[in-house]
Amino acid sequence: MFSRLVFGLGLLSATALVHHAALAADARTLQIFVSKNKQSLTVYDGAEVVATSKVSTGKAGHTTPSGIFSVLEKQKYHESNLYSDAPMPWMQRLTWSGIALHESNSVPRYPASHGCVRMPAAFARELYKMTDLSVPVIISDAEVAPEPIVHPNLFHPEVPEPPLLLSDVQLRPAIGDTGGKSVQLAMNTVGPQPVAAIVAPENTDPIRILITRRTQRETVLDIQTYLNQLGFSAGKPDGLLGTATIQAINLFKALRPALFRGDKALVSDTLLREVYAAAGKGEPPNGVIMVRQDFKPVFEAPLTIENPRLALGTHFFTLHAVDAESGTANWLGVTLKNDLYRETMKRLGIANQESSIVTGTPIANALSRISLPDQTRRRIDGMLAAGSTLTITDSGIGPETGAGTDFITITR
Repeated sequence: MFSRLVFGLGLLSATALVHHAALAADARTLQIFVSKNKQSLTVYDGAEVVATSKVSTGKAGHTTPSGIFSVLEKQKYHESNLYSDAPMPWMQRLTWSGIALHESNSVPRYPASHGCVRMPAAFARELYKMTDLSVPVIISDAEVAPEPIVHPNLFHPEVPEPPLLLSDVQLRPAIGDTGGKSVQLAMNTVGPQPVAAIVAPENTDPIRILITRRTQRETVLDIQTYLNQLGFSAGKPDGLLGTATIQAINLFKALRPALFRGDKALVSDTLLREVYAAAGKGEPPNGVIMVRQDFKPVFEAPLTIENPRLALGTHFFTLHAVDAESGTANWLGVTLKNDLYRETMKRLGIANQESSIVTGTPIANALSRISLPDQTRRRIDGMLAAGSTLTITDSGIGPETGAGTDFITITR
């Protein structure tokens, strides 16, 4: 009741802070949502609103990008590198190209900034105290809010196997001198098995997971790796079409002229299928999962997206709580509007981006279409920590994702 009351008052005063003491102690499951049409900022702890404020986003010609971000850097006082050293107190950076949350003495509750998200002074200062680096920030055209999501394809910790009890073991006759008495001993059929233990990962910081479609980079990486295994010198696998890689591809094609007759592209679906077949790898995947932690890449692995000609959409999930002993994970999710350009759809092989043609909700449909290798899923399950996030999108990692960032997805 207190939360609802303060939140209601906040809508009147345009700024409200709730449960500040608790938030300052642990901000790992906080999420910040900025609505451009409402010109508002809302802080959630799980699905509960804990703070809200009016904001001012970018004006025409300097529109604040919509998408999925996180806090990359914090400075109590910062001066703009782009706009005449303009002061940006209590700055929380969202991109290295210049988008941030910061204090301003001009927050008219309509778009007025040069792209940043302006906040009133008192709120900007208190929000700065609440957040840690990497806290998710979602900027959307229309107001959205996280909701609990339950789906079998969401990650959760594995529950360890229970120890084998004697009551579960087959009894067998004893062999040897028993003094004429029949004695039965409890024996395991294949010998005692070690009990699986829950081993905490070395780094327990939240991880960032991205599921998206494969791009030419991932395709070239696979081609380089498997051509090298097949004896073609494709160079170091880096996803780039360097001289060595081009020569290896042309040699591979030259040895199979009938297969590539009429194939004008250097890298094509035919090339990928034939390289996979030659390496004994089966059908090539059409998706990729990437994992980052502490703003650094950890690993990536292939996956399969069912019905690839239908867009996945863009969905963001946060792990609010996780219990390794019970194997439970409480995820919250939100779907963001993300209209793809026609050229992008053609490049990605998407024929329809209207997820409504499939029954059910878009967020559940996207999760249901993802197939991960068991080994990859187990590896991620073992790395989960409260505050971990998952992004599913057709758009890939985008140019804003790079050194010193989480996965950044621009939707507009």
